[in-house]
Amino acid sequence: MAVVGAQKLHTTIPFLLLSLFLLLLSPSSQGAKSYSEFRYPFIKRASSFSSLSSSTYSSRHGKSVYDYIIVGGGTAGCPLAATLSKKFNVLLLERGGVPFANSNVSFLSNFHITLADISPTSASQAFISTDGVLNARARVLGGGTCINAGFYTRASSRFIEKVGWDAKLVNESYPWIENQIVHRPKLTPWQRAFRDSLLDVGVSPFNGFTYDHLYGTKFGGTIFDRFGRRHTAAELLATADPHKLTVLVYATVLNIVFDTTGKQPKAVGVIFKDENGNRHEAVLRNRRQSEVILSSGALGSPQMLLLSGIGPRADLEKLNISVVLDNEFVGKGMADNPMNTVFVPTNRPIKKSLIQTVGITKFGVYIESSSGFGQSSDSIRCNHGMMSAEIGQLSTIPPKQRTWEAAQAYIKMKRDLPQEAFWGGFILEKIADPLSTGQLTLANTNVDDNPTVTFNYFNHPYDLHRCVDGIRMAAKVVQSKHFTDFTKNTRETIEKLLNATVKANVNLIPKHTNDTKSLEQFCRDTVISIWHYHGGCHVGKVVSPDYKVLGVSRLRVVDGSTFSESPGTNPQATVMMMGRYMGLKILKDRLGQGADL
Repeated sequence: MAVVGAQKLHTTIPFLLLSLFLLLLSPSSQGAKSYSEFRYPFIKRASSFSSLSSSTYSSRHGKSVYDYIIVGGGTAGCPLAATLSKKFNVLLLERGGVPFANSNVSFLSNFHITLADISPTSASQAFISTDGVLNARARVLGGGTCINAGFYTRASSRFIEKVGWDAKLVNESYPWIENQIVHRPKLTPWQRAFRDSLLDVGVSPFNGFTYDHLYGTKFGGTIFDRFGRRHTAAELLATADPHKLTVLVYATVLNIVFDTTGKQPKAVGVIFKDENGNRHEAVLRNRRQSEVILSSGALGSPQMLLLSGIGPRADLEKLNISVVLDNEFVGKGMADNPMNTVFVPTNRPIKKSLIQTVGITKFGVYIESSSGFGQSSDSIRCNHGMMSAEIGQLSTIPPKQRTWEAAQAYIKMKRDLPQEAFWGGFILEKIADPLSTGQLTLANTNVDDNPTVTFNYFNHPYDLHRCVDGIRMAAKVVQSKHFTDFTKNTRETIEKLLNATVKANVNLIPKHTNDTKSLEQFCRDTVISIWHYHGGCHVGKVVSPDYKVLGVSRLRVVDGSTFSESPGTNPQATVMMMGRYMGLKILKDRLGQGADL
């Protein structure tokens, strides 16, 4: 079969890129009602809270109390809860369900389906920044490890030093994660060709397989095993003390409860609602060291502080939120690593692979690759719902022309496309440590709704400069002999490939087609997210170096909202490690020698 030429790319790329990031709508459940068979008898539905036996916990006024209440059972929250439970009673509250029986979460082959399941119980919750970039946040036990591309690589030693972590404890915490859920990938031919191309264009040396952050080209770890099954942070809960840990799923925290009668506000518990909408109060033990710990992610943690009355006074008062602490910096300094892609067509089906190989350049750009999306005729032609290519296409049509007939015509065009049009893969370039930042504010007081987020992609000229360098590097990779020999493809001009990407509706930003000679404009037009957003609770402004919220007691934040940059090429390894690290540090600070696990 002849290769799909550039003249077809302008019609196929919209579906390809969206299938990579925010495509397919597929109803799914988040696991069975009984979790004990998965070695997690302590996981219960939130509605069971009032009937929980208090025999395990000290009680006050008939209520169960906890040494630690963790809000968010995600990438950091799960290892944190498992670690703290070794010595103390812990309540972990997760707004989503469990990942274990959800095939869309569990299997690599369904990766692209999970991201755009927009049902209320989906493992991912879509949001669109004010920049017009489509994005997603996790809503499932295990957090982002349940919906990401699975790549596992550590932070640089520079990052560890910058955040002030104890290197010895860091190097004890990473292997704790790796020994449980991380695997060495079975490399696909596409990834090998990509490696050879990176080396050919000068991203050297080749560092082989390693978790370490090293300049050059390397293979990294993955949380997908050799059978393509995902292993998430939720599995780290298996190491917890089952008698000291309670995990409630479908438990949506509404706000933190404070005692404001003392010199400074003191966290005493949280209010949450269960899956039936009923409200409950979880209470901290009346001890100085007991804490509420937010691990709700870079969107969820600043959102929860604001909903609880910690943030800029004027913003809180506009929404009639009682001000507990006036802090202008909550939600500020939000950043997302901008990513741009180039689609590489092939003349045959390519085995699916997510991120396995990475090029770490010295000019602040990471080059990665994925392949083999959209090989299922069902996934190509199914109804993609609100996050679909149909909606994206309509965003480029003047409002008066956005008719039902136009949408149906677009759907029919997709249905008539040959499956061969979806063969190929992507070269991805991501900016490391962007200097452009934005902010997060509340859209309303409904915790289920996304906050309003602005990232200001490419506002800083250095970010745009690096993107141009990254696209040039990606173009060299696409046109390298190693890659063209593998794809068996004619050498499409890079202008045609880039212009096809511009015509794709990968975001809601107005496009400038036929202007790809300006790589700056290409970067702006085609920016997308790789979900590595961070900030909103920065150290020194919202939290202390040990992540205690400034100006209040018994409240801490442990997640990526405290980062001023995303660690490594992909952050999940370090965010999971942070959960383990902070759990150990809290125990050591509180118990001294008695903290030995």
